[in-house]
Amino acid sequence: MRGRVTVFFLVLLSACVTVNIYFPAAAVQRAADEIVKETWGGPSGKSEPIQPQSLLPLAPLPRLSLSLTREAFAQEPDINVSNPAIRGLRESIKRRSGAIKPYMDKGNAAINQNGLLAVRSSDRLSLKERAEVQQLIEAENRDREALYAEIAKANNIPPEAVPKIKGIFAKSWIDQAQSGWWIQDPQGNWRRK
Repeated sequence: MRGRVTVFFLVLLSACVTVNIYFPAAAVQRAADEIVKETWGGPSGKSEPIQPQSLLPLAPLPRLSLSLTREAFAQEPDINVSNPAIRGLRESIKRRSGAIKPYMDKGNAAINQNGLLAVRSSDRLSLKERAEVQQLIEAENRDREALYAEIAKANNIPPEAVPKIKGIFAKSWIDQAQSGWWIQDPQGNWRRK
């Protein structure tokens, strides 16, 4: 009997359990693109109004067809980006964009490689403007970081995955930056978009 118990525990100890934690990268990318577009505005530069998910148009229902074969398709679910905390952060970021854009246009503020804002240059800024741009950037970066954490929390994404969310958003902030704005490449060099 003792030998069987020992064998059982050896088998139990040698068993390998793999837990795959699903990260909805495509859904986060869609949300990031939507939020960044809403913040910076579309091609015309005008910001689009925020629409709660409940007011978004419904997707058409799929056509049903009878088939003798069974097919299963994995579909990336949408993520929740409209709880009260997230809506508040989105609105704060959007409201602030009008004050930040002139500094982006002049090259004083820029988007760093992590998708956060940075003071790139304080040339031709008064002391008051230097303080203002610094305050705007600090508030913006604080809201962006809080937004990423709230998206993770609202979607039961583990906190250790927040850097993935931040990386996805960084790509959207950089990709949707307006022409002429300064962005930082992965090596830390500044260049105009």
